[in-house]
Amino acid sequence: MEKEEKIEENEIKNEKKLKKDHKDNEKKKIEELEKQIAELTDKNMRVTAEMINTVRRKDEETSRLLKFSNESLILEILPIIDNFERALNVISDKEEIINYQKGMKMIYDNLVNVLNKFEVKEIDALNNEFDPCYHQAVMTEEKEGVKENIVIEVMQKGYTYKDKVIRPAMVKVSK
Repeated sequence: MEKEEKIEENEIKNEKKLKKDHKDNEKKKIEELEKQIAELTDKNMRVTAEMINTVRRKDEETSRLLKFSNESLILEILPIIDNFERALNVISDKEEIINYQKGMKMIYDNLVNVLNKFEVKEIDALNNEFDPCYHQAVMTEEKEGVKENIVIEVMQKGYTYKDKVIRPAMVKVSK
């Protein structure tokens, strides 16, 4: 009987050990699963943040493209405006040329009004301090009575489009 009790006692011990091992295994599995959940949650948050940033960048780029969509067309029109101004600055006594200039002035004014409507503005350069953000110095000259670094002549007008410089003014600056 003693052997039977020992066997039974050993079986109970083995059973308790199996239950303890089973509980330990379950705890380990739970810890592993909790760790996986934390990793997946972190990964999910990162992917979500990346998607939000991608959408934001796309929206900003689309907005910028729409805002400045006419820039290339305007850059093509500016040399035409320059040519109109050169033609209008021709001084002549001939009535035929004066009449042509009147018609050209009307067309020029219409073009300038269209550009103004699209927020294209001429850069005011003459007699202002040289600013490399708005002016491109092509010459310097000493001029009596004028402070240093002042624009004394505009060789080619500059323009902004919706507060962005699309063509800097080419200027002569005092030294």
